[in-house]
Amino acid sequence: MEKTKLLTVGVIALLVLNLGTLGFLILAPKPGMGIHGHRPEPKEIIIRKLRFDAEQIEKYENLIQWHRSSINQIEKEIYATKNNLYQQLLKNEPDSEKTDSLINKIGDYQEQVEKTHFTHFRDIKKICRPEQIKNYEKLTEELSNIFSKPPKPGER
Repeated sequence: MEKTKLLTVGVIALLVLNLGTLGFLILAPKPGMGIHGHRPEPKEIIIRKLRFDAEQIEKYENLIQWHRSSINQIEKEIYATKNNLYQQLLKNEPDSEKTDSLINKIGDYQEQVEKTHFTHFRDIKKICRPEQIKNYEKLTEELSNIFSKPPKPGER
């Protein structure tokens, strides 16, 4: 009888331990996630890594507004141009000259996107104080990771 009680208590203890472990694994923030369990926004990462003060954050917010406005406008142009390109698929014989022209136009817009990103980060550097430049240099090495889309589950 004594062994049965001991076995029952052991099984219950293991069950509680396993459920606790599963709960932790499901609810715990994943590596690289922010304090609230989500992936931190690039804005949060930049402010933290460059150690911006309140005045710099305000200037940075203005840069973000310009950047987003510029990128949104270019992305609208890309979207419209892609729609025109894909309309060529409805034709039995797509106009190869027009198709090539539209593809080149999309490439030009993508070049504008990259130039806008570059200008944005050059402007961020301008609001850094001299003691923040080392942090800025480290940040530039991480930019492609910060702004990449997170991998979908099962990818890696």
